[in-house]
Formats: sequence, C-alpha cells, structure tokens
Amino acid sequence: MRPEKKPVRSTAPAPFGGADGGLDGRRNRRGAARHIPRPSASAVSERLHKVLARAGLGSRRQMEAWIAAGRLEVNGQQAEIGMSVGPRDRVKLDGKLITLHFSTQLPRVLLYHKPEGEIVSRDDPEGRPNVFAALPRLRGSRWVAVGRLDLNTSGLILFTTSGELANQLMHPGAELLRVYAVRVIGELAPDAQEKLLAGVPLEDGVARFASLEDAGGQGVNHWHHVSLFEGRNREVRRMFEAVGSKVSRLIRIRYGPFVLPSRLKRGRFLELGKAEVERLLAGLKEIRQPDV
Repeated sequence: MRPEKKPVRSTAPAPFGGADGGLDGRRNRRGAARHIPRPSASAVSERLHKVLARAGLGSRRQMEAWIAAGRLEVNGQQAEIGMSVGPRDRVKLDGKLITLHFSTQLPRVLLYHKPEGEIVSRDDPEGRPNVFAALPRLRGSRWVAVGRLDLNTSGLILFTTSGELANQLMHPGAELLRVYAVRVIGELAPDAQEKLLAGVPLEDGVARFASLEDAGGQGVNHWHHVSLFEGRNREVRRMFEAVGSKVSRLIRIRYGPFVLPSRLKRGRFLELGKAEVERLLAGLKEIRQPDV
C-alpha cells in the first residue's frame, strides 16, 4: 500500500488556468493580469537590439554590445545603438542577412517531454542525441530553449521562437515556480527535510525549496515533490546530496504556469494555441524586470 502523501510545507500557487486571471506559477504580487490587445496588422518599427534578442541571438545587452562593436548593418549602413528597424529593413550580422520578427507576429511556444539521454544543446562533441531533433523544423527562425535539463533528467521543457520571451521566462525577476518529482534512495529524515526548506549551503550560494511533499514509494525508492523559484545547474540533485541523500530519478513536472500533460509521451511536443500564447504574454507583461 502506498503511504498517504504528507505535505511538509507549500507556498506554491495554482497551475495554469487558475481563477485569479494572473500568470499562475509565479509569486503573484500585483493582482490579476491585464488582457493584451490583439496585435495590429500594420507595419511597426522597434529598437534593433530588442528585435535581435527576440530572434534568439542573445540578451538585449549583448545585442547592444554587438552593435557598438560594429557587427550589425541596416540597409548597408553600420547600425547605431538606439536605432529602430521595421519589417522592410535588411539587417546583417557579420555580413550575413538575418530574419527578424516583429510584434505583429506572435511567438510560437512548445511544451516538450524530454526523455533521459538527450542534451539541451545543438553542439555536442560526443554526438549525443539532442532535444532539437524532435522539434518541428523552422524556416527563417529557430527554437530557443527556456532553461535546461541535464542529460539524466527528464520532464517538461519549454521552447519558443522568441529569444526575448525565453529570457523573460528564465529571468530571476519573473520568479516562476519549477516543480520536480524526485526519487531518492531510502527515507528522507525529518531533519533533512527541514534543512532543505530552511536552506542548504552550495558552492554557488544557499538554496532552499519553496515546498517539499512526500509522494510515496515502496522499498528503497521513495518519491518527493519539490518546488523552487530558480534553476541553477543541477540544483535539485546537489541539494539532496548536501543532506546525504542520493537522487535516483528526477522529472520536472511543471515550469511556471505550465504542467507536464499526462497525455504527452516522452520525446513528443505539444504546441500552444494563439489564445494560450496571448495569455502568457499578458501575464508576463505584469512583471517588472530589468532590460535583459
């Protein structure tokens, strides 16, 4: 018989689709989100560094550095910091024409069920399978991963065609909740649970779970559901190691407002509809954060 789940502590908000109308899956401090207007079909101009970031080339600050270094041209002229471009402008990076996307176009967003054994990188000297091989092919754009999962971790990972949106979803100021199902070898002692909630020291700073729940199990394997508001490298595994427990399996089951669908098999993806993307953008609009 599976033991009854015993919540230790939980500060996690409701998943995507909550009743408050805000962007669930983050610390909702500013009330319900506003509805964004339907994008206009008319041509618009936007700051060059912002459009470049949306194309997934890097952060806005990095794009400004590239412009200052003379790597960008607009219509045959060297680009300047602060200049705007529109859909008809020809922009080149190091002499190569690049495709840009403006706010008249909604970004595409995918939920992908990553299996163990895949890396979240296009370049791997060892030639291991990567997550991008399973995604739809794009013309004039590319998929940008929202964060990473290591080789031996499975579960939910988001992809988008907007580098700017990816940066927003990963930015610490967004405080988006990550939830993991963790299988450990043996029982997790009460004092170890309290340490994980209070904070354990790691080489890159103190880390703590926002919630920790007993999820049952039999024999030497025991499951827990944990959540946190950041995504450092191998953070969950390192936290359990810090209290003397070994993780034998790790699955991310939620990122911000998105829960891993039970029907989504490993190695498969699910694309959000237009209304879902608009709702996501509306919620993120409520989050004030530095220019990234």
